[in-house]
Amino acid sequence: VRFVESGGGLVQAGESLRLSCAASGGTFSSYAMGWFRQAPGKEREFVASITWNGANSANVDSLKDRFTISRDNAKNAVYLDMNSLKPDDEAVYFCNEVNPLLRSRGPLFNYWGQGIQVTVSA
Repeated sequence: VRFVESGGGLVQAGESLRLSCAASGGTFSSYAMGWFRQAPGKEREFVASITWNGANSANVDSLKDRFTISRDNAKNAVYLDMNSLKPDDEAVYFCNEVNPLLRSRGPLFNYWGQGIQVTVSA
């Protein structure tokens, strides 16, 4: 299965963005999915995840009031809505398959797409 992220770009602090992750190959509707990000000079970190049917999600506490994960299995896509963006949110964002029960904050497989850059100006 291949994941391709899109929707990033340059925004000003306080603005919003919606990231999309399109899946090809495999059976996307059966996968739990997650978003991760990596800022320059930092480790890649977990942002949010969602079960295969969208019934449950997990979020980083510090981001849950601003970031929302969702999915549309008919479109083989998972989304990350990011509001009130801050310069600290600037990073490359990645999507990946995660544990089906959201029991881990790591990817199920250590195979990543190119990610999408989000740049936030102060």
